[in-house]
Amino acid sequence: MTAETAYNRLANKCARAECCAADLMKSMQRWGIEPREQAQIVARLMREGFIDESRFAHAFVRDKFRFSHWGAVRIRQELRLRQIADSVIDDALTEIEEGDNLAELRRLIEQKRRSTKSQSDYELRGKLIRYALGRGFSYSDISKVIDCDDIEPGESD
Repeated sequence: MTAETAYNRLANKCARAECCAADLMKSMQRWGIEPREQAQIVARLMREGFIDESRFAHAFVRDKFRFSHWGAVRIRQELRLRQIADSVIDDALTEIEEGDNLAELRRLIEQKRRSTKSQSDYELRGKLIRYALGRGFSYSDISKVIDCDDIEPGESD
């Protein structure tokens, strides 16, 4: 694949959805584009406004919180894996308001509570905490939500 063909494919992809430079670099590596040409293509896409890391981070935060129900910890980790700067991540995470975050966490925990079997409050609490940590919520938020609610054990195994 030529550099111009790669540029056209990536520009088309960026026009349809927000993309970050790291994801585009991975695509170009799969296509066999030389590293020097990859950097030139990414620079051109940035100059022409197809790539904007801040715009990508904001869209990523909104989508992952609303549709995937991820917490801020997991979203931060995923953005770091995509080589987004910490300052951009911090700015993007302001999209998640504290009240919305706790309400979503409460909803997820309540939903999980109904489907979780346990023989004691202690076992149920541990299962709910592990679940919420896996979804990317902070332990302090999880303990706030779990301590506010009365934990009732589910059906026994």
